[in-house]
Amino acid sequence: DEEEDYMSDSFLKQDVRPGLPMVRRVKEAIQKEEKQKEANEKNRQKSIKEEEKERRDLVLKSALGNENKGFALLQKMGYKSGQALGKSGEGIVEPIPLNIKTGRSGLGHEELKKRKAEEKLENYRQKLHMKKQANEQAADQFRIRLKTKQEERKMEGDLRKSQRACQQLDLQKDIDVPKETWYWLGPEEEDKKDEEDKEDECTSSDLSVSEKLHILTAYLRDKHFYCIWCGTTYEGSEDLASSCPGDSAADHE
Repeated sequence: DEEEDYMSDSFLKQDVRPGLPMVRRVKEAIQKEEKQKEANEKNRQKSIKEEEKERRDLVLKSALGNENKGFALLQKMGYKSGQALGKSGEGIVEPIPLNIKTGRSGLGHEELKKRKAEEKLENYRQKLHMKKQANEQAADQFRIRLKTKQEERKMEGDLRKSQRACQQLDLQKDIDVPKETWYWLGPEEEDKKDEEDKEDECTSSDLSVSEKLHILTAYLRDKHFYCIWCGTTYEGSEDLASSCPGDSAADHE
């Protein structure tokens, strides 16, 4: 196709209304480009490798004839076309397919490539497994920390309950000063503080919350025959020993 002459009469007489010529020119340019591609594809010379592949595919698709020496020998031994090999006909019917190596890599390259891919997949699976184990361990540790924190909060609440009970029972027996300062709750202005200040107050000494709770509950049982778990003041040590399951929360559960 000759290039369009922009100075010719046919070009100058074209419709120049906005939008119309532009759409027509775009369509014509696309059609011209497609025709040029088809012409280039037809005129393109096939490479030697492409010609060899076409000839090879053509031969492989065609069935073996009498001109093939191997097929001729089979026919002399009683073989018929389409029959399976073997005395009882359990063998193959079609010839073993031809696997042609077209790349430039050496022998064993595909096996090495396959092995590396398998190793990469195995490493990826191991990483996923390790990541899953790490997530499970982190979840277990979080549950343990949460349970421990809940137990600590419950123990602190039991300690405050024991301190209140100790203060009331001591005052009933005209004991104005606690045996230890932490046996009683602090003054009223201390009670007005928020929960965090109360927790800090409970853990201010060298003793832990569990140690304080154990000491204070033993004092309440020995001095006042009172069990915070039962919420009962018994008549004496014998009544306490026979009626109360034990001196800890676990014994009462």
